[in-house]
Amino acid sequence: MPNSVFSIPAKLSVLAAGLLLIAGSAFARDTVLIGNARLVIGDGSVIENGSLLIAEGAISAVTAGAIEAPEGARLIDGNGKTIIPALIDGHAHLGYQGRHDWGGHNYHPETLRDSLEQYAWYGFAAAFSAGSDPDDMALEFQRGQGEEYPDAARFLFGAGMGPEGQGPNDTFLVEVAEVEERTGQTILRSLTDPEQAATQAREVAERGIPFIKIWVDDRGGSQAKLSPELYRPLMAESASLGVKVLVHQQFAEDMPDLLAAGAAGFLHGRLGEALTAEIAEQTARAGAFVIPNLGLAELRREAIGDDPFLRAAMPAESANALAGPDSGRQASVTRDASNEARLSASLSRLLDAGVDIVLGTDAGPLPGHPFGYSGHRELEIYVRLGMTPMQALIAGTSAAARHYDLDDLGVLAPGYSASLVVLSANPLDDIRNTQSIEQVFLDGREIDREAIAARLSQAR
Repeated sequence: MPNSVFSIPAKLSVLAAGLLLIAGSAFARDTVLIGNARLVIGDGSVIENGSLLIAEGAISAVTAGAIEAPEGARLIDGNGKTIIPALIDGHAHLGYQGRHDWGGHNYHPETLRDSLEQYAWYGFAAAFSAGSDPDDMALEFQRGQGEEYPDAARFLFGAGMGPEGQGPNDTFLVEVAEVEERTGQTILRSLTDPEQAATQAREVAERGIPFIKIWVDDRGGSQAKLSPELYRPLMAESASLGVKVLVHQQFAEDMPDLLAAGAAGFLHGRLGEALTAEIAEQTARAGAFVIPNLGLAELRREAIGDDPFLRAAMPAESANALAGPDSGRQASVTRDASNEARLSASLSRLLDAGVDIVLGTDAGPLPGHPFGYSGHRELEIYVRLGMTPMQALIAGTSAAARHYDLDDLGVLAPGYSASLVVLSANPLDDIRNTQSIEQVFLDGREIDREAIAARLSQAR
């Protein structure tokens, strides 16, 4: 792609276009010109010294060198700074983690607002909540996002499906059931026979929910595993309706049949020797993505509450609970070298086959894995296991946007939403520099990170 010419997306997704229109009409958007900055476009290209113009909530120009400032434009000197597209978390479970505790009693619009503003503070433009949200409340929150929650990352969600009364981990199942009973709304849809599975797909499509998340996992023998006889007709009907089916699977050995049935992506990579080169090549041919989802196990052992990047947007007592030594977490996590080598080799097989890796954290279905923060740490793990910083950034920007149909996010180009992050250091030198956030813009509006941090740090 030439430095000075960028294509306008052929279409905006219905949700993205609607949110951008609402946001643009409800809040004044400054014309902003950022000059002299390194621009990491999101598609693998870089402009080392370029300019970016924001107008009416969108990116209107990106070029190497200078752009003449429109009259009245706000000017930002990007000398020494790096601009990246705002990040996207492709796997989370929102609504259950409150400021001080975790559980179904927290699931309210204000909790969604807290979590999505926390994502925004960390430089995220959107987050996908995977199969654990009450339909009506989630749809209502989406409809009101632009006007009611302008500082929040976009909320995406999918309908959850599994064997009757099963799917999420056993602890999470109890909390999901509490939300269903309290709200009288559907969260988990049971699949019982092939015809009924196809009907469930049609009902989700009629509600305007563009994603379905299924669980194919026996939870170590505590649950039944969703059978091919049920997920095949579900996926076939979903495909005919334009609904994507995303899969939580426990074993890499299940991936070939799931791919043949039409899986759009896997929310748990299950990296290891079982994820063979043949499976990686089949995944690439199918155009499916993989979320490695490695940080959940690792960061829950680490004393992350001591990290200033976490403490800045969290009540002190909540951060203390994640700090050492009383938390039982380690100041420095010991890693098994042989396991690291297996994970790295498996990730390399996916990359060599051309599989799209997408950033996802699985934050939210259990306490202690904070929204936003865990995404930056997940990027670190990707690079530690062999991805380049650029590959990691693509996973969290354009690749995630493409697979979640966010046609106006993930790339710094004309016609795209002006959702971007201004960094004081270059993440291509060190991926941890994604944490050097100076400013965040969502749909052309700079969010007030200081106000968000102050509000999230308070007791409710």
